[in-house]
Amino acid sequence: MTKKILNRIKTIWLELINLKLICTGYVPIHHYRRFIYRLFGIKIGKGSTIHTRAVFYNISNIKIGEDTIIGEGAVLDGRANLTIGNHVDIASEVMIYNGQHDINDENFKATFAPVEIEDYVFMGPRAIILPGVKVGRGAVIGAGAVVTKDVEELSIVGGIPAKEIGNRKIGKLNYKLGRAAWFR
Repeated sequence: MTKKILNRIKTIWLELINLKLICTGYVPIHHYRRFIYRLFGIKIGKGSTIHTRAVFYNISNIKIGEDTIIGEGAVLDGRANLTIGNHVDIASEVMIYNGQHDINDENFKATFAPVEIEDYVFMGPRAIILPGVKVGRGAVIGAGAVVTKDVEELSIVGGIPAKEIGNRKIGKLNYKLGRAAWFR
């Protein structure tokens, strides 16, 4: 009984933190949002930004590298480790999940697996990354793709489920993404 009460209190506390983060996501000042996100425990590298309306699940397991841009309305799931590398460009409304339900479990049990996004990855708008996926360095995820398995380095994937449709023809990746839009 006591364990159940403590779990309920923990859930309410996490939801209150999440509410604060949701409200923060609507403040149109990049530096303020980044300050609050860091204050609440998201590890955000130098020069990285999270644009407005981002949604988070358990921020304590989210780590974002340097010079990375997260687009408007992105969903970042931290119920298991979520690691996003350096110089990653995540477009608007991308959803990265590391939790889901086991549809074959009689209790519809939640399962979790880490997600890793390596350096120089680009994800097009409304792409979905599912639990346990590793996206290799320099890979490109097409708009609207649903990524259910690992993506190789420099691969271009698209579709539902995502399949390799090409490869980047560049060997050395060393670009910078540029400055954040302050009011977006």
